[in-house]
Amino acid sequence: MLPHNFLLSTLILLPLLGVLGIVFLHREDETWIRWLALVTSVVEFAASLWMLAGFRRDLAGYQLVEFRHWISAPSIHYHLGIDGISLFLVLLTTFLTPFAILCSWQSITDRSKEFFVMLLVLEAAMVGTFVSLDLFLFFLFWEAMLIPMYFLIGIWGHDRRLYAAMKFILYTMLGSIFMLVAILWLYNLTGTFDVPEIQFRLQAGLVTYFSGRTEMLLFLAFFLAFAIKVPLFPLHTWLPDAHTEAPTAGSVILAGVMLKMGTYGMLRFCLPLFPDAARAAAPVIGVLAIIGIIYGALVAMVQHDLKRLVAYTSVSHLGFVVLGIFAFNQVALDGAIYQMLNHGISTGMLFLAVGMIYDRRHTFEIKEFGGLATPMPVFSSFFLFACLSSLALPLLNGFVGEFLILLGVFAKHRAWASWAASGTVLSAIYLLWAYQRVCMQQVTVEKNRTLRDASPREKFILASFSVVILLMGVASPLFINRMEASTANLLLQTSPRESYLAHQVPMKTLPEYWRRIAPITGRATPTQALPLPSNTSAGIENASAH
Repeated sequence: MLPHNFLLSTLILLPLLGVLGIVFLHREDETWIRWLALVTSVVEFAASLWMLAGFRRDLAGYQLVEFRHWISAPSIHYHLGIDGISLFLVLLTTFLTPFAILCSWQSITDRSKEFFVMLLVLEAAMVGTFVSLDLFLFFLFWEAMLIPMYFLIGIWGHDRRLYAAMKFILYTMLGSIFMLVAILWLYNLTGTFDVPEIQFRLQAGLVTYFSGRTEMLLFLAFFLAFAIKVPLFPLHTWLPDAHTEAPTAGSVILAGVMLKMGTYGMLRFCLPLFPDAARAAAPVIGVLAIIGIIYGALVAMVQHDLKRLVAYTSVSHLGFVVLGIFAFNQVALDGAIYQMLNHGISTGMLFLAVGMIYDRRHTFEIKEFGGLATPMPVFSSFFLFACLSSLALPLLNGFVGEFLILLGVFAKHRAWASWAASGTVLSAIYLLWAYQRVCMQQVTVEKNRTLRDASPREKFILASFSVVILLMGVASPLFINRMEASTANLLLQTSPRESYLAHQVPMKTLPEYWRRIAPITGRATPTQALPLPSNTSAGIENASAH
């Protein structure tokens, strides 16, 4: 069994060990390369389940914390940890990667060695992004995951792959520049890159020259980077091109995990570090999210390219997530995190299904299909199940997330919830209409009459996703119960400063203060001397209580 105090590091290093093994294999050993990549990703998923087994749902603070000094000047630490917000996002990453490898088993024949290396490097970078609690370390992983995705699109993509890859990297790097400036600004203000320490110092008023204007500028710098990654309207234009031109595995990882980096960043950094600015900007962000919900659905409805249609669904569905985050409501926040997971599973399955059709016909044009339910009944049944999940049919996973978001938003902003609810109606229209044109009616193209149905490998992939969709639809408390403590604590942190400090217990000695902050920093001594707080504690009362 893996020791818990090294588990998160193990999850980062395991894919890199697989990469090292692949590097020593000959290029001609394609079968061994594929199997080594698959075994590495499966072992990674099994290790992440051990992380789930060691997670305590009653704690609001960070768990499985690893803290080591890394660079003394400037003060940079190797600081890892998870909470109820990041737990299932790590699991989502490790779950999707083996299927990204499986779906590429036969379709990737050119430079397969480099392809699987890029997938495993991408997995390591994504896991590192979700578990980093030092801003320098976070930014390092954040930038590292762009490189393999750029190559996945640019080398193994379709006809306009270079254009899509360049657009992807330019958009995301633009946001990263602003975030880097904000990170350096925060370090200059606080003297540390450590996220829990920065959060405490800002919220306890221990940082001088931190005005409302400074807070808003820092919030906007972080938010722009994350809004591009989501992507939030009107910063979404890179996404359809990237999805359409990427290989199937790239689309699955991009939609399933990388887009969640944006909403995760909002939850981890924008809200707790800059609560007043987040609340001030919430009305504008809520309107943009609603526009994205409706706009993404309407544009998806008129697409003639099936993969591009699925790509625009992400703009609509992730608009729900952003809306739930900035509603500042416990129910909506739980729903937003759950919807992040739902979208990764449902849209990932849709992209896998579209990729299976492409492997047979080498086209995404909807007019080239029709009547596929006749030659491909098993595939068509699974494809329908994925569509129903994405349109939020009750008893399936999508319904739980969207219902919680709308319920929580309605309690605070009835107009927002009313407009957002139209997105659920529109999603039923464009998804069922797309299914009708692809699978129902008569076979109109002769090539489609002899298409083979799903292979055993494809049936296993689609069945695995279907089981998870059904499990998340009927057993949502298994997931949400492990998020609630962290989301409740996040809401406390985003409350106005006076209300936040009123919840804290006065600290009379500095050692006692560091004893209370230990659950979120992972250590019992400070990295440098701090002014003694007069009326505060660790900033996470629920965690310190345990």
